[in-house]
Amino acid sequence: MNVAVVGANGQIGKQVVGLLKESSEHTPRAIVRKEEQAQSFEQDGVQSSLVDLEGTVDEITNGLKGADAIVFTAGSGGKTGADKTLLIDLDGAVKTMEAAKQAGIQRFILVSALQAHNRKNWNESIKAYYVAKHFADLALEQSGLTYTIIRPGGLLNEPGTGKVAAAENLSRNSISREDVAHTIVASLTEERTFNRGFDLTSGNDGIEEAVRKL
Repeated sequence: MNVAVVGANGQIGKQVVGLLKESSEHTPRAIVRKEEQAQSFEQDGVQSSLVDLEGTVDEITNGLKGADAIVFTAGSGGKTGADKTLLIDLDGAVKTMEAAKQAGIQRFILVSALQAHNRKNWNESIKAYYVAKHFADLALEQSGLTYTIIRPGGLLNEPGTGKVAAAENLSRNSISREDVAHTIVASLTEERTFNRGFDLTSGNDGIEEAVRKL
């Protein structure tokens, strides 16, 4: 499966690209915003496309053509204001969904945030971020695409344990970015994740076992 990773230069995105590159089932395409990022991936043997999520749907479509699946891990980052969060995490995600449909790509995995589907559990200090994730998730659920929404807890840069908890609702907890990346890749072809959203934190189940139990 040819997998377009939107936000491939991010911390989770880079790990997803690396796992896909090592896989015998999948081939990654790095979707990035800057020329130097694209060149870096190309030098590492990974095909890349330049895409600006603030651009048009047609421009995004052109960058995705030929892919069989999309993993959307892009985000505006913690140092930007609410305006950029809405433009990237919400509108950029929705435009990518529209572009997927234009390009004939049915499979779409979206990285969201723990409890984004439950307003009462949002973190008030980053409310704009949760608003963006909540409505991007809703748009994907209503898109007609074969979706998976992964809602990870607090993200850590520690090595992954390979042990996670995956369920419709989980209490606030953390998880390594490495384990999130492995869960994304494990979900690509696992039908139990199709048209499902789930919270993801560190836990006791192996990653493939956890997604099969959904």
